[in-house]
Amino acid sequence: MIILKTPEEIAQMRVAGQAVAEILGLIRTAISPGISTIALNNIAEEECKKRRAIPVFKNYPHPRRKKPFPAAICASINEEVVHGIPGERLLQEGDIISIDFGLILNGYVGDAAITVPVGEVSKEAQKLIKHTEKALFKGIHEARTGNRLGQVSHAIQKHAEEHGFSVVREFVGHGIGRKMHEDPPVPNYGGINQGPELKEGMTIAIEPMLNIGRRNVFTKDDNWTVVTRDGSLSAHFEHSIAITNRGPEILTLR
Repeated sequence: MIILKTPEEIAQMRVAGQAVAEILGLIRTAISPGISTIALNNIAEEECKKRRAIPVFKNYPHPRRKKPFPAAICASINEEVVHGIPGERLLQEGDIISIDFGLILNGYVGDAAITVPVGEVSKEAQKLIKHTEKALFKGIHEARTGNRLGQVSHAIQKHAEEHGFSVVREFVGHGIGRKMHEDPPVPNYGGINQGPELKEGMTIAIEPMLNIGRRNVFTKDDNWTVVTRDGSLSAHFEHSIAITNRGPEILTLR
């Protein structure tokens, strides 16, 4: 069931979204060769404490396993698509890293993701990062009252494939509000006439994941980390947005 939000609820989500944006900004600044992914995670945890916010990913239950997610951020490096677990691994010059982060503040969730180059990266990696973020904004542009959700999905897929990238299909965006995952699912592919009509008060998280190689992925033995099957680079961007009669409002934009 899709839950429409009141203006007052969207105002609360805006506060949560801005906290997410600020913390991701701090993590982005800290990303450099030699830093560990657990150090990046520690930034998120400390900033949540300062704001009396709850890191929503930490202890998030696995849909099929007993082991919950152990950290505040997902830190996915190079061929890792999503759900990378932070640890002692040190970032190296030329890596790219996707940071997915969400929190609960005053009962509402904010959720966003960025992909960041570590030092100097290849032109191929730069192009992937650039067009994954552009695909996100192509989708956001279509998130308008009266459109179907498929217009968002189709715009992302069209931009990705026009620039030679494949779209991961096993993982999609989602509705968001008091819970991190609400209806409707938000695919990053599909036809323009698919999905529900977008209405004022809907709040969704749009999050394209694009690969340089084929779209196929698999999950590693830790039951969380998703990687490209062919070992190619992957990038991930996400914003939480509200559908308004004035157009889409990005709640997680700094």
